[in-house]
Amino acid sequence: MVTASYDGFPGAVAVSRLDVYDWPTVDGRPGGGTPHLHLTCSEGYVVTDGEGSVQTLTTSGFQETPLRAGTVAWFTPGTIHRLVNDGGLRITVVMQNSGLPEAGDAVLTLPPDLLTDPGTYAAAVRLPTRGSEKEQATAARSRRDLATRRFLELRDAAATGDQEPLAAFHRAAAELVRPRLADWERRWQEGAHAAATATRAQLAALGDGDPRHLAAARTRAGGPTATGRFGMCGRLDVYHEA
Repeated sequence: MVTASYDGFPGAVAVSRLDVYDWPTVDGRPGGGTPHLHLTCSEGYVVTDGEGSVQTLTTSGFQETPLRAGTVAWFTPGTIHRLVNDGGLRITVVMQNSGLPEAGDAVLTLPPDLLTDPGTYAAAVRLPTRGSEKEQATAARSRRDLATRRFLELRDAAATGDQEPLAAFHRAAAELVRPRLADWERRWQEGAHAAATATRAQLAALGDGDPRHLAAARTRAGGPTATGRFGMCGRLDVYHEA
């Protein structure tokens, strides 16, 4: 008999719509997002419009992957990534472990002195919540440019064979999120783990000839819970599980 159930979004992933920033970048690109990595979440892009690229940096080196309408690209935790907008780049973003990105599973490539402790980092990345849209945009652009300069330094160091700056960033990022791990565990238990556990129970029931979970089928739908939000990489329409 099926004893586990899950009725959240398939696979407990998060979905958002992203218009990548079109502000010119510090290295002369037409537009782009803020470089960062995720510590426990893989991320996928489904490109719906425009063109550009995603620049990535790992211990294997730097890579630039072209993006255009119809492209699907994804990368695993630890991949520093930076979106480049060459014109009208719009993406549907699919994120593993729904809820974790909003709970801090992202660290921007800020200078080392801003990664020393959670409070210092939080102050550096925080955007004004009560200011005008212009003030929010100015803060988001300044934050992006600061992180981009450090990303370029990390990229250039890696290109010369010096992996220590990247390794130091990894260590700092891991330390920053340690206070959040208990909350992340709970979110994972209620999301991805619950979804996988339900599938295991359903497979076992079907193997026993028991289809009763099919009688509990349901349909759910909803719209974005936030629109036009200033995110790390662009203006976001955010969808959360009900």
